[in-house]
Amino acid sequence: MSATALARQILIVLVRILVGARGEWVGSTPETRSRIYFANHTSHFDTLAVISALPPELRRRTRPVAARDYWGGSALKRFVAEKCLRAVLIDRDGRGEGDPLAPVDEALARRESVLIFPEGTRGAGEEVAAFKSGLHRLAERHPEAELIPVHLDNLARVMPKGSFLIVPLTCTARFGAPLNAVPGEPKAEFLARARAAVENLAPRRKGASA
Repeated sequence: MSATALARQILIVLVRILVGARGEWVGSTPETRSRIYFANHTSHFDTLAVISALPPELRRRTRPVAARDYWGGSALKRFVAEKCLRAVLIDRDGRGEGDPLAPVDEALARRESVLIFPEGTRGAGEEVAAFKSGLHRLAERHPEAELIPVHLDNLARVMPKGSFLIVPLTCTARFGAPLNAVPGEPKAEFLARARAAVENLAPRRKGASA
C-alpha cells in the first residue's frame, strides 16, 4: 500500500470514529455509474463524511468538488484534498480564468462521479439554503450522469459553524432517489426541486408537525 493510500485509509477511519459517517440508501442503490451527488452543507466535515459513507468501490471513483480558497489554503489541506480525497478544486470566487466548472466537466466526461454542495457555502443550521446555478449547468451538460440527492444529518452539531470543538455524534448520509430531468424545465424550478429532494431526506424531528 502506498503512503497516500495509507493516509487515505487512516483519514476514513478517523472520520468514522469522530462522526460515524454511515450511509443509508433510501431511494437509490450503490452503483458504479457516473453520478452527481449533491448534498446540504453545514460543516467542514461534510466532504469527508459523504466520501467515508460511500462503499469502497464508489469511493474510489467519486471526486468531491471543493473550494480552492479553503482546501488550497495550506500544504496539509491540499494533501488531504488532492491526494487523500482526489478532490476537484475550483475557484468559487470567480478570480480564476475560464469556466470554474471545467475541471468538474472533465471528471464527468471520464464517467467518474462527483460530489457537490449546491448551497455554495456552509449553513448555520438545519435549513437548506437556496441552491446556486452550478448544479443546473452540470445537469444540462452531462445528462448521462445520474443526479443523487444526499442529506447529511447531525454534522452541524458535530462542529458548529464558528467553532473548533468537535462533538462526537453519529452522522448519517442519506442517499435519495435519482432526480429525473424534465425537458425545458426553467433553472429556478430545477434548483427548487433539487433543494426539495435534499430537504425531504431529512429525518423527522420530535415534535414536528405531521
